[in-house]
Amino acid sequence: MIVPMDLLPWMNPEYLLEVFGPALLWIAALIIFVECAIFPILPGDSLLFAIGLFTATAAIPTPLWLNVIVLTACAVAGNACGYFLGRLVGPPLFKPRSGLAGKLFKQEYVDKTHAFFEKYGSRALILARFVPIVRTFVTIVAGVGKMDFKKFIGYTAIGGVIWACGITVLGYFLGNIPFIHDNLEVVLVLIVAVSVVPMVIEYLRARARSRREAATAATDETTADA
Repeated sequence: MIVPMDLLPWMNPEYLLEVFGPALLWIAALIIFVECAIFPILPGDSLLFAIGLFTATAAIPTPLWLNVIVLTACAVAGNACGYFLGRLVGPPLFKPRSGLAGKLFKQEYVDKTHAFFEKYGSRALILARFVPIVRTFVTIVAGVGKMDFKKFIGYTAIGGVIWACGITVLGYFLGNIPFIHDNLEVVLVLIVAVSVVPMVIEYLRARARSRREAATAATDETTADA
């Protein structure tokens, strides 16, 4: 999404609207389901916003309440599938390999998601909704770790409602603002950019922490030698 949308038309909601018309809601529901279940590079945040906007402009004729229910249900159902996928095939799925699968299912992603769980506990299932990639792998890791399913589905449902409802409704109410409507591509890129901010902040904090630890270790070693 950071690259020009012309290069990735399937990630452009306006292109999808041209192709599927009013049926875009159901295509979006499928995309949200797949992203929340296993495939972490689909345009979840921007697509939810666009569905709200298209609903406001009547490009999608179904009412907002129905769209919100469908998208939320698919988000939660996708996470449930990701959880059971993690329980069934988690360890083999993330073993080192080459090719596209090796890039998508890196052990590094699991380690980062484990760290996310360690830091935020069960709240990670809610907070991760707003962090691309993490929102996919956090559910798989919950399955790999055999987290209690009742606890898992409760937290992931709360996160699903806040995420799917919140962003879709935001798009609905902002969709009639001329600047946003006329510059949708720019707005969607900004949404994706903002959603990546937490990951960037966490990365910078991790680097700073590693440098401090390395500096402390070097100081301790120098003191010991002296």
